Amino acid sequence: MSHVDTDVSPLPPDLAAESARTWDRPADVSVVPDELRPPTAASPQDRVRALRLRHQLRERRAHEFVADQLSSRKGLPIAEPRRVVRFIGRLLAERKHVVAAVLLANALAAGAGLLVPRLLGALVDSTVADVQAGRQDAALAAANSMAVVVAGIVVLQGLLTFAAQASSAVLGQGVLAAAREYVVRAILRLPLSRVESAGSGDLVTRVTRDVGTMSESVRWALPQAIIAGTTVVLTLVAMLGNSLLLSVPSLVLMGLALIQVRRYLARAPKGYLTEGGTYSRINTTLTETVEGARTVEALGLGALRLRRGEGDMEVSGQAERYTMTLRNLLFAVMDLAFSLPRVLVLLLGAVGYAQGWASLGQITTAILYTEALWGPFEILVHTVDRVQVGIASTTRLLGIATVPPDREAGAARPAAPDLVGRDLRYAYRADHDVLHGIDLALRPGERLAVVGPSGSGKSTLGRLLAGIHGPRTGTVEVGGVGLTSLPLDVLRSEVALVTQEHHVFIGSVRDNVVLAREDASDAAVIEALRAVDAWDWVERLPEGLATKLGSGHTQLTPGRAQQIALARLILADPHTIVLDEATSLIDPRTARHLEGSMSALLTGRTVVAIAHRLHTAHDAERIAVVIDGRIVELGSHDELVARDGEYSALWRAWTS
Repeated sequence: MSHVDTDVSPLPPDLAAESARTWDRPADVSVVPDELRPPTAASPQDRVRALRLRHQLRERRAHEFVADQLSSRKGLPIAEPRRVVRFIGRLLAERKHVVAAVLLANALAAGAGLLVPRLLGALVDSTVADVQAGRQDAALAAANSMAVVVAGIVVLQGLLTFAAQASSAVLGQGVLAAAREYVVRAILRLPLSRVESAGSGDLVTRVTRDVGTMSESVRWALPQAIIAGTTVVLTLVAMLGNSLLLSVPSLVLMGLALIQVRRYLARAPKGYLTEGGTYSRINTTLTETVEGARTVEALGLGALRLRRGEGDMEVSGQAERYTMTLRNLLFAVMDLAFSLPRVLVLLLGAVGYAQGWASLGQITTAILYTEALWGPFEILVHTVDRVQVGIASTTRLLGIATVPPDREAGAARPAAPDLVGRDLRYAYRADHDVLHGIDLALRPGERLAVVGPSGSGKSTLGRLLAGIHGPRTGTVEVGGVGLTSLPLDVLRSEVALVTQEHHVFIGSVRDNVVLAREDASDAAVIEALRAVDAWDWVERLPEGLATKLGSGHTQLTPGRAQQIALARLILADPHTIVLDEATSLIDPRTARHLEGSMSALLTGRTVVAIAHRLHTAHDAERIAVVIDGRIVELGSHDELVARDGEYSALWRAWTS
């Protein structure tokens, strides 16, 4: 296999170099400060000091990242902590009976398990007393009876534990389902303009990695935290009931461990949020590189994009080092706190027994309770760590729901199909308008072509006329009602945008077509497919309308997928269609066939055609020429050619 040089561009060297330069960052600028790199030669003391300084710098970077995300008006934000607490609290409150069942079942299971150490301690004391009194037979009989009782308790505990696990699974799956539904609804409500400004990488990361992390926390970590927390509390109560003296080591060490747990909980959320943000950055760069692969190859940007990706991973590595350090500090303290209580209880028990403060039975019970306490406590701390990761992901997911809507639906409805735009201005970035005071009134039933050089604002104007974006100033009204004040279902029955982008969802052919009108009958679906010349091939599919489409099922060619999209519009029946070169990404033969299919869709409707290829504009009744965000000419093809202005120059360049 031959090696392909990613830096070789088919463009002239000077042009390729200039184009690549606009994307490059200065060679001496690093995405990671030198202070975050460990020293190559230093004394042990200096290495420790440098390690502490790196940890502090990573902590500061995490704080700055979260503060920036909370205050940012661009991209996708994150939610405030109290919103997450309210969200989780609401999900649990909606399932209060299941939560009560989980707590009760775990409390009974833990209580049954805690009876055994207490009974064994009592057996030790009674056996010592019987042996000292010479009643060996009584001691043996008591041991046999106790064995039967303990066996019964163990069986009962097993049954209660099964019930606790089952109820925990029901709770986890129910909360998970509700949380996912909430997130999906929030995503579907996102303003398209905000999605475009955020980039696909961040949204993809949130709906994949963050949803998966949240799922793990809800299904596993949350129930485990409830189980372990219940066991710890009941064990502490039983331990205090057995002997206050012998409880002191566990209480003191647990208190010291909780100090470190509290420090961890104060810092971990920002660390995990930063970590998630770096994954979004990696995905964004990767997505841009893959989607723009042809541009990367044409301009010889391969090495630059690799450096950009490596820089993103280096930033992510620094974020992960911060959270890893937090975990290491936590678990170091936990390991120490877990090991010492056994030794201290034995030492204190020996002194207490010698002084008559504790019996052998109490010491035995205390040792067993110590084992029973620290196991669940360690699980609880590990679970809290996973919960923190889940909360960070939930914070990012709930941030989607905090994005304000870009429109507010009103009660007014259009009285006529007239579409009028007045003083239209729009900016993707503040103080950088791409449209400058455009006025345009469409005649019902006419075909208007919008032409102009690349980057002149044609597609932006089309999106405003379709109600995808609201103008920065001015209004776009249909029948005297602003497009952005219409509910989306009403808006799409008035004006629809058709682009070269199309999507086939996993589902049947019928499911894909009736997205525009869910109450449509099979006869209406077939009629819509006939109108776009698609019924012939749909009828030949293995199951006709019921044939499954999408990933893992029947795959459609781009042309057929676009026909499905057009059939949806037939059902939606808008009176105005905005075409943004809907066939530009399809091969010419298929494009010509599709243009014939679209004629049924366009007949009797007002059409705005964003024409990147001028042959599309030739047959339009009027042509609007957009230059630098302004309509500089408006008229028929013949009128504009005769005027010998901008359109005439474009037409000569196109036909020469």
